[in-house]
Amino acid sequence: MDEARLRSLTPAVLGVLVRRGADFAAAEDAVQEALIEAVRTWSADPPRDPKGWLVTVAWRRFLDATRADDARRRREELVDEEPPPGPAPAVDDTLQLYFLCAHPSLSPSSAVALTLRAVGGLTTRQIAQAYLVPEATMAQRISRAKRTLSDHGVAPARRARGRFDRPGDVATVLRVLYLVFNEGYSGDVDLAGEAIRLTRQLAARIDHPEVAGLLALMLIHHARRASRTAPDGSLVPLAEQDRGRWDTSAIAEGVRILRAALARDRLGEFQAQAAIAALHADAPTAERTDWVQIVEWYDELALLTDSPVVRLNRAVAVGEADGPRAGLAALAALDDALPRHTAVAAYLHERDGDVVTAARLYAEAARKAPNLAERDHLTRQAARLNTARRSP
Repeated sequence: MDEARLRSLTPAVLGVLVRRGADFAAAEDAVQEALIEAVRTWSADPPRDPKGWLVTVAWRRFLDATRADDARRRREELVDEEPPPGPAPAVDDTLQLYFLCAHPSLSPSSAVALTLRAVGGLTTRQIAQAYLVPEATMAQRISRAKRTLSDHGVAPARRARGRFDRPGDVATVLRVLYLVFNEGYSGDVDLAGEAIRLTRQLAARIDHPEVAGLLALMLIHHARRASRTAPDGSLVPLAEQDRGRWDTSAIAEGVRILRAALARDRLGEFQAQAAIAALHADAPTAERTDWVQIVEWYDELALLTDSPVVRLNRAVAVGEADGPRAGLAALAALDDALPRHTAVAAYLHERDGDVVTAARLYAEAARKAPNLAERDHLTRQAARLNTARRSP
């Protein structure tokens, strides 16, 4: 039984049930039961039409649940007649499912979990392992998300058709996929790889330059994955990474996708971020990075987002392009409570030759670090400077 094949069929099967009249929550439950049945039986007797088999079994599970629940009797007008057997229709509702899972009533964490379940086809256990939370906790999160959609009347896909071309809808879906990507990977699920797979699906179904921009950004960032950590698990900064370990084919694909998106002259934040990533990837060494052009892209990105985090990263780029004191001047205009502000200040002070201040700030930044790997890296930086300062 091919698990990847099952996962790829999940959104199509779910879409069929929703289109037939099942509400999202009930349809998703029925599809999960059909998948369990497929895992149990397919190895011995695989069907000739896997999608049709899943649709038939899931629809019957939905009917059984509907008829058994007195509170849902009003739905029986929709489901009184079971569709005739035969091949499943070739209609693809994956795009609709993306937007349902990114419904504005859901929190970001709930939208991510629901996207991984309904569109990605992952099990609750796999999602829980990836997020390092108990399976029961993730099950509750997914159940609440589905209940929220039901409470907001998100039912048959036909009710929602026509609203998927609004920019806000696309932006919400992309934000969810970006959150999935940034979670990285743990357990037996590579969330970064899963985000790329899902974004490829979306790019194949919707012609939007920001979808292409996000896919390009993911590909270029993911291409550096093998060089981001040392054998002992410690972080390796971009400037110190072994560029020979970068995946040049993924970078080339990302750059090709980005160029096509930029040619449409509808710049968005993910395209701008991808352009910055591409400039880093294009440099043969850290010293030959085109920092002046990177600053220009950060200026564009700041206009698009007005994000203090973007301005923080711009201060680093200014420090590289125009010298550390220019970077410190740009940093001084920002709130020092920003995440990574202290770490950036430490780096720029070190570049300016003030190792005493830099060591103190690295140690302070380590205490504020959001995760162990970053804390260890910053602690090592502080120790390195203190050791060098004390050496004769």
